[in-house]
Amino acid sequence: MWQQKTIKNKHMNKEAFEKAVKDSKTLKSKPSNDILLKLYSLYKQTTEGDVSGERPGGFDFKGAAKFDAWEEQKGKSNDDASQEYIDLVNKLLAE
Repeated sequence: MWQQKTIKNKHMNKEAFEKAVKDSKTLKSKPSNDILLKLYSLYKQTTEGDVSGERPGGFDFKGAAKFDAWEEQKGKSNDDASQEYIDLVNKLLAE
C-alpha cells in the first residue's frame, strides 16, 4: 500500500512539474535574472541531479552564473527541487 501511494505521489508530482515547466513559458512578464537562475537551477537539479563537469571560465559569464546557481542546489533531492520549482512558478503566475 505504502509503495503504491509513493508511486502515485511521484507520478502526480511529475505531472505538476511538467505543467509548471509549461506555465513558466507563459509568464506575463520576464522574471529577474536571479529568478531565472533559480528556475534554471531547480529545473536542472530535478531533471539531472547534482551539477557535474567543470565550471565555465573565461568570458562565459552566463555559463558560470548558471553553473554556480545549479551548484547551490547540490544535494537537494529530485522531489524537493521539483516542488520548489512548482512553488516558484505558481508564485510568479500569481504576481
